[in-house]
Amino acid sequence: MQHPTFGRILIKLSGEQIKGSDGEVVSYDMLDYLAQEIESVHRHGVAVAVVIGGGNIWRGNRAIERGMDAAQSHYMGMLSTIINALALQDALESRGLHTRTMTAIKMDEVAEPYIRRRATRHMEKGRVIILAAGTGNPYFTTDSAAALRAAEIHADVILMAKNGVDGIYSADPRRHPEATRFDHLTYMDALNRGLAVMDSTALTFCMDNNIPIIVFNALEPGTIERIVMGERVGTLVSKERGGPA
Repeated sequence: MQHPTFGRILIKLSGEQIKGSDGEVVSYDMLDYLAQEIESVHRHGVAVAVVIGGGNIWRGNRAIERGMDAAQSHYMGMLSTIINALALQDALESRGLHTRTMTAIKMDEVAEPYIRRRATRHMEKGRVIILAAGTGNPYFTTDSAAALRAAEIHADVILMAKNGVDGIYSADPRRHPEATRFDHLTYMDALNRGLAVMDSTALTFCMDNNIPIIVFNALEPGTIERIVMGERVGTLVSKERGGPA
């Protein structure tokens, strides 16, 4: 029987990934699809944490450009991630998965506060954890939250979900068909080239803490399970060429 390559993963989802194509803020079909993808790896005994963004509800940079105080806009963005986390939690629980939403901003009526030891204990008990509200601080993206939480819970890898793009390319393949896809990059390769892996603060944190990242197409069914079971999919970003460590 094949065993998973990764025993504990952190999946980074964007808010845009649960947005409906017809303009709906949240697509129930997409939530169900993502829940099914998470369930497929959870049944292998893999511990799963999810960090989700809020861009389908609130685009903070646009508000800042129109004159809103940056910290105020960032806090509004954090609240939008909690809405998405609760929606994903409901989709997961409808499939019978035991789930906990944990937030970096205290909101006892709807979710647990994020406490590192409690988060790891939930995972040890087989519960999927959804980590919302970013880091709880303005000026840090949910990419940075994913990197920080991955280090805190000792995740083996961060799986960075992209919409319709199956890895990291030399340029945006949707605009530049001639762009080439990378199978593997070092952290410094990605930083020096300015490639769209995650924001530079988060990527530097992953480099400093030796957390491998795999960038993959979230819209291709079965991809997360294939990655977890050891298949080389998407683009690996790690310390050395040729492996995650």
